[in-house]
Amino acid sequence: MQLSQTTNTVLMVRPVRFSYNTETAESNAFQSLDKSCEPDTVQQKAVAEFDNFVAILKQNGVEVVVVQDTPEPHTPDSIFPNNWGSYHADGSVILYPMQAVNRRWERRRGILDLLREEFVVQNEIDLSHYENDNVFLEGTGSMVLDHPNQLCYACISPRTDKSLLGIFSEKTDYQIIDFEAVDGNGKQIYHTNVVMCMAEKFVVICLDTIRNGQEKQKVVNAFLDTKKEIVAISLDQMNHFAGNMLALHNQQGESLLVMSEQAYKALNSQQIQQINQHARIVHAPIYTIETNGGGSARCMMAEVFLPRK
Repeated sequence: MQLSQTTNTVLMVRPVRFSYNTETAESNAFQSLDKSCEPDTVQQKAVAEFDNFVAILKQNGVEVVVVQDTPEPHTPDSIFPNNWGSYHADGSVILYPMQAVNRRWERRRGILDLLREEFVVQNEIDLSHYENDNVFLEGTGSMVLDHPNQLCYACISPRTDKSLLGIFSEKTDYQIIDFEAVDGNGKQIYHTNVVMCMAEKFVVICLDTIRNGQEKQKVVNAFLDTKKEIVAISLDQMNHFAGNMLALHNQQGESLLVMSEQAYKALNSQQIQQINQHARIVHAPIYTIETNGGGSARCMMAEVFLPRK
């Protein structure tokens, strides 16, 4: 079966108690506590940003499955559902082990039951029990997948365990291309999907994060072998979430690249021109979510490739 790189359906979780998560802050340098806002104000702003983002996606022909989060247990990061589950074209659902204890509660059976109403789920691969061994692999945050070529790009970090990448590879037949990526302070970057975004004909990536020359060449060679045009972004652009984008297509089959307004404003005209040759850019303002959550547009969308009933 020839796999598609993009889908036109995403799962998104509408937050009820969105807030800065102290449990994830240690490994996520993109997070910062907005001290100017009370917690209730942060939640109100986040919901407004979320609803606007969903509306923009729908206006652009993307189907959005919106799930309402529950007040209890408190899951401050539930707005980022791509970390605990992925939904594949062969009908597989994969559940992942999460580092933060309060993020493990985001895996809700009710969400899977909701998907089963519209989509075919053939089998469930549950890797979440590896939390008991204190090793983690946080879904399509930890892994950026090239579906047609069955490649999995991953930067090793406290949230992305090399041995679990091997298990993912065994279960899915995706070949692993792993590397170490560090920020401007030399700290390991927590998720691969802030470093890079994979589209059908191009890849957006901050190559400056890969300091090992051999590893960098390995990654670049994989792009060349799979005929991906490289849209290179700087460390500063990455820090404005210019790597945290998602390639989708709409119901008319048009290629889209979805990002935040902050990410869009960080791009230069040449990069925008490069992207526009392959996809139409869609962006939305999600500043409160980015600041407090340390994740951006891509993190908010879990792609649904499952076959429809």
